[in-house]
Amino acid sequence: MSTASFWPSCLEAFRRELTPQQFNTWIRPLRLEHAGDGLVLIAPNRFVLQWVKERFVARIEELATAALGRAPRMALVVAEELVRPLAAPPATAPVAAQGGRRSEQASLNPGFTFAAFVAGKANQLARAAGLQVAEHPTSYNPLFVYGGVGLGKTHLIQAIGNHILDTSADAKIRYIHAETYVSDVVRAYQHKAFDDFKRYYRSLDLLLIDDIQFFGGKSRTQEEFFYLFNTLIEAHKQVVITCDTYPKEITGIEERLISRFGWGLTVALEPPEL
Repeated sequence: MSTASFWPSCLEAFRRELTPQQFNTWIRPLRLEHAGDGLVLIAPNRFVLQWVKERFVARIEELATAALGRAPRMALVVAEELVRPLAAPPATAPVAAQGGRRSEQASLNPGFTFAAFVAGKANQLARAAGLQVAEHPTSYNPLFVYGGVGLGKTHLIQAIGNHILDTSADAKIRYIHAETYVSDVVRAYQHKAFDDFKRYYRSLDLLLIDDIQFFGGKSRTQEEFFYLFNTLIEAHKQVVITCDTYPKEITGIEERLISRFGWGLTVALEPPEL
């Protein structure tokens, strides 16, 4: 069997083995592409990818080996990460590539580091707070960073994640934009997959959530995040949040969340002086 005809046969195998709800939720949204003599499995978001990796990827590899007569190299990626043509996955990843792969799994841009962060008078407090959290997680919990567009909020919080990833390779880290988290909540709700949703997010050691103002007016998302936030904080797991405005000025966010945002340290990223 050719690699081109493998995926339809794989889908049929899962259609027979799973319930319609399981198949439509976890397998049907996947895409398979070829990269040299390897295969790249593409998931619509990180939540689905993690769930498939833990439960189905071994079976996919088994089916591929049986169909192709060999065990192909397989990579798993999220669709939003496909910003350039796919290259064949290496047979044996070097150490540097392993570090890059850990960054991908955490949805971190490896270029967002403290060394690359342009420091100045306007952001020195926020940078110092971020570095403190990176070197001593939970010293400020949560760390809430706010400021306008283009001032470096995303860079700063991903620098925290990359620093912790460099010093604690086993740490479970996730950077996520608030809109993506909302989509994960909706998906889990639609497909009755909240147990897996909660298990994944509550297993994290560091949650970096960007632009939390997008939670405004979304009551179900706020409720789920409220319980997740409490669980992570009580388990001494670090939470870092960014927003475009001071916490008490966010519109459409429940007061119980606003009050919790102030449990740690709130710092501003100011525009540079001209």
